Amino acid sequence: MAIKRLEHVGIMVKDIQKSTSFYTDVLGLKLKGELDHPNGKIKLAFLGFEVEGETEIELIEGYNDALPAEGKVHHIALTVDDVEAEYERLQNLDVKFVENEITPLPNGARYIFFEGPDGERIELFEKN
Repeated sequence: MAIKRLEHVGIMVKDIQKSTSFYTDVLGLKLKGELDHPNGKIKLAFLGFEVEGETEIELIEGYNDALPAEGKVHHIALTVDDVEAEYERLQNLDVKFVENEITPLPNGARYIFFEGPDGERIELFEKN
């Protein structure tokens, strides 16, 4: 198994600018990067404390406007060296995938989502 660490926790938000301001101004995190998802609907922002190897917070706008009152965590992401190899390995274990293809991002990262036994979303994330 080639999972290396917890990459990030994705949080669904209604207003990415408002949420970014909260996490930076109120909690003291630093904005590490922003990008538009290739689907043209979703905006992403990554925040952290600028510590080497840290687990980041990913803010996600545009995925779901009807956010549940009890929580906004969308997924956990795990860092892998080779997302294609892990995708193939998990296919052989009858894991239920949310998508059928690995998604590339404009910054060179690639990912794929699958579900845990209770439907929780888990992302395999390969940084470029």
